[in-house]
Amino acid sequence: MSHNPIRPWRDIERRKSRKIMVGNVPVGGDAPISVQTMTNTDGHDVKATLDQVIRAADAGADIVRISAPDQETTKALKEICRESPVPIVADIHFHYKRALEAADAGVACLRINPGNIGSSDRVAEVVRAARDHGCSIRIGVNAGSLEKHLLEKYGEPCPDAMVESGMDHIKILQDHDFHEFKISVKASDVFLAAAAYQQLAELTDAPIHLGITEAGGLRGGTVKSAIGLGNLLWSGIGDTIRVSLSADPVEEVKVGFELLKSLGLRTRGVQIISCPSCARQGFDVIKTVEALEERLEHIKTPMSLSIIGCVVNGPGEALMTDIGFTGGGAGSGMVYMAGRQDHKMNNDQMIDHIVELVEERAEKIEAAKTAEAAE
Repeated sequence: MSHNPIRPWRDIERRKSRKIMVGNVPVGGDAPISVQTMTNTDGHDVKATLDQVIRAADAGADIVRISAPDQETTKALKEICRESPVPIVADIHFHYKRALEAADAGVACLRINPGNIGSSDRVAEVVRAARDHGCSIRIGVNAGSLEKHLLEKYGEPCPDAMVESGMDHIKILQDHDFHEFKISVKASDVFLAAAAYQQLAELTDAPIHLGITEAGGLRGGTVKSAIGLGNLLWSGIGDTIRVSLSADPVEEVKVGFELLKSLGLRTRGVQIISCPSCARQGFDVIKTVEALEERLEHIKTPMSLSIIGCVVNGPGEALMTDIGFTGGGAGSGMVYMAGRQDHKMNNDQMIDHIVELVEERAEKIEAAKTAEAAE
């Protein structure tokens, strides 16, 4: 639950779900909403794939998925899993042996549709492998690949068809006494996905993996995902998310974290509050924010920073942030620390100065955490 006793209108009552483990990452229950992405490298190329996994983890990814379409990839997974800083999910389509090989290679989770794996005996083998190797399973329903009998029944992909597919897959796992699973019902249509997730949330206590699939490029896909996922997260639905973009996987992670930060569901790094383009600004806010975003990417300590171009809104915003800078002077502005005016700074030195202030504050916060943990 995102709980704010001072400002209850910010509260989000999260849906109650059971907790499972994806490697060492808890998903569901009272666990933080985790952020996922998927590699787009050749899975046979261990170095390239591992490099991308590490970059995604550095950006904040809690879990990374890798497509495993052939035996060569599942062989490579052994080294990738051993070296990865985060749990790896193997994306399995149709061939049950790839799931067995991936489980043996050390993946933390198998992304499958049990109904597509084949006979009950094959499903039983996959479940046995998952149980033996401590893997969880993600049931992945997609509007673009619904079962033929459901399309014939409903005429087209719709929420009822997607949820029926999901519940059918859940029953298969439960019939094999396997309960370490999460589920997604993704669609590229925001309305379809949201309606399916809302319906699904009422029918199962399984952790829910949120996503608007095939959302589009960096800009369009971000907007689409923000609308669809933001709506669901705000209503308390969702235990782990992936923002699906036609972009670098690292960008998916960044957007995912920004979504969660904007709702107060996760905190990581510097959250910049800045004004839009305006003739009142006493310095170039756009270029300043671009520079600060790039230079503060390495900061993982949660912190708020306001960059406001004039004194109309600047002081008020600075009252609510850890560090603030308000323009409006003749070539200079006011630096705020913890909501209070602290000192003036020339505009041309402001970027370097703010970076130093943020780094110093982050260092103090982390040192205090270390000292507290040592007591």
